[in-house]
Amino acid sequence: MSRIVIREAEKTDAEGIQSIILNAYNQYEQHLPQDRWEQYQEDMKNAVHNEKVKARIVAELDGELVGSVFLYDSSEAAYGLPELGIHSPIMRLLAVTTGARGHGVATSLIRASVNRSLQWGAETLHLHTNDMMSSAIKLYERLGFERAYEKDIIKGDSVVKSYRLLLRSEYSWVTASY
Repeated sequence: MSRIVIREAEKTDAEGIQSIILNAYNQYEQHLPQDRWEQYQEDMKNAVHNEKVKARIVAELDGELVGSVFLYDSSEAAYGLPELGIHSPIMRLLAVTTGARGHGVATSLIRASVNRSLQWGAETLHLHTNDMMSSAIKLYERLGFERAYEKDIIKGDSVVKSYRLLLRSEYSWVTASY
């Protein structure tokens, strides 16, 4: 059985995190026009060093760095959108390398995000995604995230869908240790 270790990222993990994110999100290149894809890649690279990230959490599978997630404390910090009115943790750029999928790494990173949010005293955990990330949406919904339509972000002709998890709910997976 594979062993997943979840930990706080260290400065020396930055290059590895960037590689994980680019590897994980590369599957979406075909869904975007070239200029939007190039901008998305730059945004992902910049997020690795963004000072507004409140927590960087990584996952190791059998000693190898294979996943990461970033937590921000508001929509202003996460997206530069204070008008969105989210003043609780936002999970961004959840990423698992293609070779490590199917081992529970993403669920472990989400659990760690939930636990960290609870430590901060938050009552909700938010995230934003879109339809091209259908497998991620299925995972979020299976774990109890619900649509938060009023927090959607409209970007041109696309909708970046908002989801939230009510942290005070009784989900057995939330309090399970990782």
